[in-house]
This record gives sequence, structure tokens and C-alpha cells, in this order.
Amino acid sequence: MDESKQEGAMSDGQNEMEAALNLEESLGLGLGGDARPGDILRGRVVHISQDGVLVDVGAKSEGIIHLRDLSHRHVERAEDVVQLGDIISVYVLGYEGDEGILKLSKRRADEDVAWERLDEALNHNEVLEAPVVEVVKGGLVADVGLRGFIPASLIAPGFVHDLQPFLGQTVRVRVVEIDRHKRRAILSRKDVLAEETRAKQDEVWSTIAEGQILEGTVKSLTEFGAFIDLGGVDGLLHISEMSWNRINHPSEVLEPGQAVRVKVIRLNPEKGKISLGLRQVEGNPWDRVSDQYGEGQLYRGRVVRLAAFGVFVQLEPGIDGLIHISQLADYRVGHPSEVVQVGDEIAVKVLQVDPERKRISLSKREADLEGGLDALESPEVREEASEAEDAPRKMTAYHAGDWDDEIDGDDTEPQ
Repeated sequence: MDESKQEGAMSDGQNEMEAALNLEESLGLGLGGDARPGDILRGRVVHISQDGVLVDVGAKSEGIIHLRDLSHRHVERAEDVVQLGDIISVYVLGYEGDEGILKLSKRRADEDVAWERLDEALNHNEVLEAPVVEVVKGGLVADVGLRGFIPASLIAPGFVHDLQPFLGQTVRVRVVEIDRHKRRAILSRKDVLAEETRAKQDEVWSTIAEGQILEGTVKSLTEFGAFIDLGGVDGLLHISEMSWNRINHPSEVLEPGQAVRVKVIRLNPEKGKISLGLRQVEGNPWDRVSDQYGEGQLYRGRVVRLAAFGVFVQLEPGIDGLIHISQLADYRVGHPSEVVQVGDEIAVKVLQVDPERKRISLSKREADLEGGLDALESPEVREEASEAEDAPRKMTAYHAGDWDDEIDGDDTEPQ
């Protein structure tokens, strides 16, 4: 071989070596002879099989990653984690077999990065988003680049009975403890929820004012009222503020989860208490009673309550009147039950309307003398009744006013 050919061959060899070194440098690959257990190298996926993945890290032969070493999650198929040609980081576990095949782990390399990320999140009190991948005894396993554990006591402020609904959810957590040597990462969802709740409470208290109409959700019902979620702050809707009607239990008006519009009646920032009203949003039906009920006119009503001194009759939701026992019939009545029963539909005549005292005095006796229910069946009355039935029903029911407080209990008719 002449001198020119020898120089050409040497030049080609140098070019190939430089190209190989450049490729190795660009991939961050270590030379095969330098691969030692504990090293983290970069390599290219060159083959995928049912048992694992072959990765070229610049060694004399490819290294192998078994399925169990591909991810901290359970892996059925390698293709679910890597694809041919992917450049990945791998951790050198050692060598296996008679031929000394390089044994690698993508999972360990990923976890090393994850530990650094968790350490940073812990130091900066950072919130992480992590999918829940498993429900285990005592808590949840969340994917934070490795298996992070959320104890049941740190899932929510209250006790969580059923953990299964969290599976597959992405939750916001803080790192509360890490021990890399024990491969332990403890996470808390409760801390994040508590902080978010405090932020919402601060926002609500900075804007809320008495007299405001707010949108809320019924959180729970009690014997004395309902707690309404106003978006991070709970307000109390007392049973007496739910309806213009007399009600025995809040469930007659509301149900958990129901969206409602409520009025802020009173605020006590020092104690963190908000008193709400529901009936105030609908408006007091007694404000328009003078326009709707004329003295001397006949109306249809329903008996809603009996008392020793008379009968309470509902004229419409929110409005009821009193028939004194002396106005029940044209004969002496010993007790109202001798004439009517709760639920009866009767005709009544308006004797007197007193909006300020929330009273309407009625007479069944005089209505009967003028034809009773039959008199209300005239075409004009039927048309009015039809219009009343077609009118939208209000959410509030009726309120009986203060009759019981102002009647002394005798059988005399109130003046």
C-alpha cells in the first residue's frame, strides 16, 4: 500500500473514531469498560421483547432492563413505558449470567431524579400533583416518580371511611417526610386541603357583608336548621329563617346538596359565624296581601291547623288567616273539629286584613251563607283560580304570624 493510501486509511479511521466519540458524548454514554454498579448512564432502546428491553449504552454489548426494573409501577408490556429509539437514563445494577450481561434499571434512575425532586419540594413546601395508583392497608399509594405513601390520617381533615374512590384520582399533596435510605416518602393531602380552605375563608370574609344575597349549597341538615356552604365558609340557616310557613324539620324545605340563594342576616367575624335567611330572598308575602285580599270577598282555602279558639286556613303559600270559632257555623260550636278537619278545602270570607300584624280574619259561616265553594265555581272565579294555579310556586311556604303569642287562649274573637 503506497503512502497516500495509508494516509487515507488512517484519516478514515480517525473520522470514524471521532464520530463514535461525538455520538457517545451527545448521548452522555459511558464506555463499556467504565460501567460500574451505581453509575447512571444514557442509552438508546434498541430492542424490546416480552422479557425486557435492550439498551445501547456504548458498552461492548447492550445492557438489559427486565420488566420489573422499567418502572416503579406494575408493567405488563415494555411498550407501555418505552419505545424503540428512545433515549433514556439507566442505573447500572451490575452484571448477570456467564457472559456478564450488563444489568440496568430505568426505575432506579428515574427514582434518583424523583428523590431530588421530592427533597426540593419538601424544602420549599411545594404542592405536587400525583395520581393515586393503589389503595393499600392504611392509606394510598401515589405516583410522585416513585411510590409515595399517603396515610389515611393525612388524606382529609376528617376520617375517611372508604379509600377506594380515590383510586385513579390525581390529588394535590405536600411532602411531609422523606427517608431515601429506607425508600420512604410520606405525603399529605390534608395539609393542602386545610391551606386551601383557609384561603377560601379569608376570601369570603374579605368580601361578605350583611344584606348580601349569596349562592350556596346545603351541606347538612340538623333539627334546628341547615349548614350552607358558601364556598369555603359555612353559614347557619336557622329553621325559623327557612320559610314563612311553620315547618317541623328543615327536610320539609331543603335537602343536602341542594343549591340555594340565601341572604346574609348577621355576621360575627370574631366567632366566625354567619347567620343566613332563605325566606327573605323570596320576599315577605304579607307585603302584598292588601292588594290580593279584599275585605268582603270570598276565597278558597285549606285548613292547616286547629286550635281551641278557631281554625287556621292557608289562602296561599305564605299567607294564612284565622277563622274564630264563632265564625265557623251559624250554630254554637264546642270545638272546631266538629265542623272541619286539617286538610279540608273550604270557602272563606275575608272580614279584616291587617298586614302590619300579619293577620287576616276570616269567616266560614258567612261564606257558606253566600254559597260556599259553589259560589267560587262561577266562570270568573274559575278563571282567577286557574291563573293562580298556573302562577309559579314559590320555594317558601306560609308563616302563621304571631297569632299564638297574641291570643290569650280564651274563646273570644281577637279585635
